[in-house]
Amino acid sequence: MKEQCSSLYAWHMAQAGYVTLAFDASHQGESGGLPRCLEDPSSRVEDIRSAVDYLTTLTYVDEHRIGAMGVCAGAGYTMSAIQTDARIRAAAGISTWDVGDSAKNGFPGVHIDNFQQKLLQEVAEARTREARGGEPAFWKYVPDSESEIDENTSTIQKEAYEYYRTPRCQYPTSVNRYLVSSNDKLAAFDAFAHLDTVSPRPILLIVGSKADTIYFSDAAYAKAKEPKELFRIEGATHVDMYDKPKFVGPVIEKLLIFWKQYLQ
Repeated sequence: MKEQCSSLYAWHMAQAGYVTLAFDASHQGESGGLPRCLEDPSSRVEDIRSAVDYLTTLTYVDEHRIGAMGVCAGAGYTMSAIQTDARIRAAAGISTWDVGDSAKNGFPGVHIDNFQQKLLQEVAEARTREARGGEPAFWKYVPDSESEIDENTSTIQKEAYEYYRTPRCQYPTSVNRYLVSSNDKLAAFDAFAHLDTVSPRPILLIVGSKADTIYFSDAAYAKAKEPKELFRIEGATHVDMYDKPKFVGPVIEKLLIFWKQYLQ
């Protein structure tokens, strides 16, 4: 949600003199769109293009110096958006996550045989049930309580629970659920499919050295062409960089160098 890590980073950029825009995705939070709690990559990427549309209408924004950044899945969607929106002059991803890869292969740290086939079978059953008038089925992004965490829960799920479902950063519009029928759209998505076409516009990927999602940033970096940079924050996990000052500070410093070089 916009009130969580995206607004934190937007605030820091605004303090440095940048015009920033943090927003809820379509179907989520305070944004419109039905059905609710749909996680559709095509809509998420279009949201970013629409945000650029809006910025170009502001007289105090230089349309030739617009950059985009995202955190986690938002970073993956940002990497996708820059591939098709030439108005985005530079893009940065923090703890980047390719949700399409996870829908095909499972979450980091979790191995399930034939994951995609089982996932799509559940989607098929959910869609058929809804088509016949049944209630839509939802899944949780992260555990809702400590009682749902056990020895089989991945590290990133434990960390995400602590961030999203405790007073650390829990927020009323962050309802921790998405439609099961979203998963066929996720499985068809590849955040980095044409990242090699973005050059000479620059790409910055910032990742924690202890992140179990580091392979997403590695994959994006390998696909992109120069100018590109993969910057590691020593000692940080994936979720650490959402809000912990010890790690957010160095991320902000790097972002400001990047934006100054390529937008100013």
